[in-house]
Amino acid sequence: MQLEPLIERFQQKDEKAFEALYTMYSKNIHGVIYNIVRDQDIAEEIMQDVFIKAWHKAESYAPEKGRFFTWLLNIARNAAIDKTRSKSFKNKKQNLDAQFFVDILEHGDNLDTKTDAIGIGKFVNKLAKKCIEVIELLYFKGYTQKEASETLDMPIGTIKTRNRNCINELRTIVLN
Repeated sequence: MQLEPLIERFQQKDEKAFEALYTMYSKNIHGVIYNIVRDQDIAEEIMQDVFIKAWHKAESYAPEKGRFFTWLLNIARNAAIDKTRSKSFKNKKQNLDAQFFVDILEHGDNLDTKTDAIGIGKFVNKLAKKCIEVIELLYFKGYTQKEASETLDMPIGTIKTRNRNCINELRTIVLN
């Protein structure tokens, strides 16, 4: 089935369209969320919430502003970041088990494993190193622009400009 009619049916609250979109995108969305929260159960819960939120706000999606997957991905990313900033999440992570740290050490600098979950690793790796650093912090590690600025020891304006330019460059690579 074509994606556009499926999305239109989704916006008209067609449950079959919801199921089809959920089947198409749930694994990718879960992967993005997991890379931010690093907890399987929480990632699953947030993913469910993301699809429910998308269902309730389906009319706010506008195809002329971007792809449906990108719209859904932004909802997921924001929900995951909001969760990591919540008091309950921070309290839970104060007593992390050793597996959490082993996983970070094993995969901490390997962008390929993070981007494989959503299939854009090959595109991100074509960018300049300065772009990879910014995109990894902002989109795959869930940093705010201020946190990325502090981590990379750059002015926040530079982070914002670099982010915008790198995303545009990534868009060009993906579309070609």
